[in-house]
Amino acid sequence: MITAIAYVRVSTEEQAAEGVSIDAQVAAVRAYALLRGLDLVDVVVDAGVSAGKPLADRAGGAVVVDAVKRRKVRAVVAVKLDRVFRNAGDCLTVTEEWDRMGVALHLIDMGGQAIDTSSAMGRFFLTVMAGAAEMERNLIRERTTTALAHKRSLGLRTSKDAPVGWRVGADGDTLERDAAEGRAVALIHELRAGGMSVRAIVAHLEAHGVQARGTRWHKTTVERVLARAA
Repeated sequence: MITAIAYVRVSTEEQAAEGVSIDAQVAAVRAYALLRGLDLVDVVVDAGVSAGKPLADRAGGAVVVDAVKRRKVRAVVAVKLDRVFRNAGDCLTVTEEWDRMGVALHLIDMGGQAIDTSSAMGRFFLTVMAGAAEMERNLIRERTTTALAHKRSLGLRTSKDAPVGWRVGADGDTLERDAAEGRAVALIHELRAGGMSVRAIVAHLEAHGVQARGTRWHKTTVERVLARAA
């Protein structure tokens, strides 16, 4: 039997806590391995881990990469492409290396069908489907950017909380200027224009008792104020 390792990932802590997506993926990879006659030596789980990280930089992903490098397995099994890789380029680079080592990638659900890169046809379909998935992500990103820009042009909020310098209006959607926070925002930009670093700006705001949203000013808050203007 071909030795294999399975990889399962969910991106949010909520999914990790609920375990629904994890359990479904684990059941799917085990059933697939049984059907294909794979000797599944391990099912590695990354819970609450973003796909933005390379596979080798994730705790569970590193286990999979190590198993491949040590030639402990000849196949890697996952449910979907986006569970394993960041984008098409990442996918094709890693799987090309695995192919040279004689390790196949098995994806259970790629548009309703399974892909096995141990064959030339499987590698071809992976290349096509990885490109299609990348295009879909880019299209979604473009539509989201356009929609958010349109909402901002109408003075509507684009996130759960209103940005610093604004507050949510009575209708629950429209943004209204907050005078006190607006003065703080103006000061932040003035200090930045004078060459002050973000950390120095935070210290200045704290030292001069400038009212913050919450208990105190944070570096990330000042960075968001500056980024929004940019």
